[in-house]
Amino acid sequence: MKKHFLLLLFICSGVFAQTGIDINELKWLPNSHSFWVSSDQNVLVYDVDKLNQSTTVLTGEQLKNSGFNGEVEDLVWNQNKTKVLVYTNSKTVWRAKTKGDYWFFDLATGKGRKLGGNLEASSLMFAKFSNDNENVAYVSKHNIYLENLASGKITPLTTDGTDKIINGTFDWVYEEELAARDGFRWSPDGKSIAYWRVDASETKFHLMINNTDALYPFVVPVEYPKAGEKPSSVKIGVIDIASLKTNWLDIPGEPDNNYLVRMEWTAKDAIMVIQLNRHQNQASIYNCNSQTGKANLIYQEKSAEWIDVFDISSGVYDGFPCQFVDNGKAFLWSSDADGWMHIYKISSDGKKKELITTGNFDAYYKAYNDKTKSIYYISSPKDATQRYLYETNLNSGKTKRVTPEVFEGTNEYEFSTDGSYAKHMNSNINRDFNMRLVSVSDHKKILPKEADVFAKPRRDFSLEKFKVTTVDGVEMDGIMAKPLDFDPNKKYPLFFYVYGEPMACVANDTPYFNEFIDLLIPKGYIGIAMDNRGTPSLKGTKWRKSIYKNIGIINTRDQAMAAKEILKWNFIDSDRVAVHGWSGGGAVTLNLMFQYPDIYKTGVAISAVTDQHFYDNIYTERYMGLPSENEATYVKASPVTYAKNLKGNLLYIHGTGDDNVHYKNAEVLINELIKYDRMFNLMIYPNRSHSIYEGEGTTRHLVDTFIKFIYEKSPPGAK
Repeated sequence: MKKHFLLLLFICSGVFAQTGIDINELKWLPNSHSFWVSSDQNVLVYDVDKLNQSTTVLTGEQLKNSGFNGEVEDLVWNQNKTKVLVYTNSKTVWRAKTKGDYWFFDLATGKGRKLGGNLEASSLMFAKFSNDNENVAYVSKHNIYLENLASGKITPLTTDGTDKIINGTFDWVYEEELAARDGFRWSPDGKSIAYWRVDASETKFHLMINNTDALYPFVVPVEYPKAGEKPSSVKIGVIDIASLKTNWLDIPGEPDNNYLVRMEWTAKDAIMVIQLNRHQNQASIYNCNSQTGKANLIYQEKSAEWIDVFDISSGVYDGFPCQFVDNGKAFLWSSDADGWMHIYKISSDGKKKELITTGNFDAYYKAYNDKTKSIYYISSPKDATQRYLYETNLNSGKTKRVTPEVFEGTNEYEFSTDGSYAKHMNSNINRDFNMRLVSVSDHKKILPKEADVFAKPRRDFSLEKFKVTTVDGVEMDGIMAKPLDFDPNKKYPLFFYVYGEPMACVANDTPYFNEFIDLLIPKGYIGIAMDNRGTPSLKGTKWRKSIYKNIGIINTRDQAMAAKEILKWNFIDSDRVAVHGWSGGGAVTLNLMFQYPDIYKTGVAISAVTDQHFYDNIYTERYMGLPSENEATYVKASPVTYAKNLKGNLLYIHGTGDDNVHYKNAEVLINELIKYDRMFNLMIYPNRSHSIYEGEGTTRHLVDTFIKFIYEKSPPGAK
């Protein structure tokens, strides 16, 4: 139940006038602080230390001469940066364009050719070089293939791939909830490949119906394990390239009752694997021998709630959460077991554990510079709505804030692969986004050369932060939007934007708000977004994990109790109060409308989970436990339980092609509202996914439908 945005409202210009480099397009090379950009199909490489010159490593003419027929969408480099794979003609798998065509180029000769032989066009996934530069491996239709760069010979490394047997990548739920897409890793010597094998044979299909794209309707099946259903059976195999034999890692636990979240080679014959149990409240780290398959437990952590192996709200896929330090004798591990998210150093045998980040504040790991022994992390000890970069040195133990005071607000960093430079984006509710390239240790700006300009945001309303304390003693952060002609002596209609679940915050110090709020506020509304308990604010473990077995319960009450306090403000018209949320926020919207009809008179819920039983097992069980153990809580948390209480004006919106929050949720809710003769408005979008954007005119129609409903049921303008 992720947070979704309908429109992309911010455009951050990062073009460096001196070089013509667009910071938005800058992509880092491996093991360096060099980066590449594509300009008119030419691939240019820059060293941050020598930005006055670039190296053209691949020209449009070379691409054309090889038969290349697409756009340069991405590059995959070998370790010594002498060869490259060009990714193009991509297609979407679930939510990202992770399959396409790859072209191999030897940068010494400039010659290239297409990979994949007779495999289906635009079907290759996650192609990457072996460390000995002899081969490339990739996935196509759930099988892993090896292609020799010298001979062009293609060898299937797995042959049992089907819709249900998935080699080298993952099923829907692993990608959605464990941020796992790329499912294989080369060994350091290039002699073997470790890979995930997902057996979804026992996972039931959720069947979606396509009524519009053919004469007869047809079924679109999605393997989707719902809450209470067992996970797919997952194991890790190691393929020996010479013999083509697979050795399976002997990791304890039932393969269909645990999650193998991450793995990484640590030595020639050693693989580190991170496992979560079914309840996701026990994380186990194993050192596995790739030859014998033996798995040795070196570290284990347990929690009364759940364990975040990685920052689940970061949007980063496939990242390995353990950073090796001290020449591989130890690794960094993040844990909030002591009440705050902290970084620890753990010896490679798991016998010694040392707290690195101290203090009563959260520290979210970002990068490590092996040369300086500096750990970089995001923290904000004083204001949970903001984000700053901090550094702690492993040798000296000294800690400092890296982000200068002038960059008040939310700061994001994309580090070079050696941890020495970063793209830095700063945002604040009172100014536009601004970008720069900086050296990390001293935060010295490399580009652009001009002085930083902190321009006022281009919008026709104002934003301000506030705090509100509920009757339960819960202090919540909020962002409020006001029209520019705001008059405190008049009363305005109120529009709440809610999310409220563990995947995202909405009261951030950023200059954008909710897309619909952006359109409504200038017409004479007050817009408000608040973060309740259970959202990933930097307020410690107790704040974030109080929502355990409480989704739909504690977040609903926090939002409603905070709204009651806001209704006491003199400029609020309590008769015109609207609320809107999408996905998990849609569920909160429904719960607020059904449980607190005296507060919320109008609501628009989009793509909502209406019954907690209907969502996938990894997400739901992580935060709610298993239904068989907590059935009463599942019922209490579900909006459909309270649908009979609807009194206000409800518009419900859903796409029938939603593979995330299925359209089933809509029809079950509709049936319940009909049962109790509750009147409501409905808009269904055929074959649109969770974000409801596909198809000509869709976005405009959705916006117009939304705005028209709000105008009619909660009219704009101060009184």
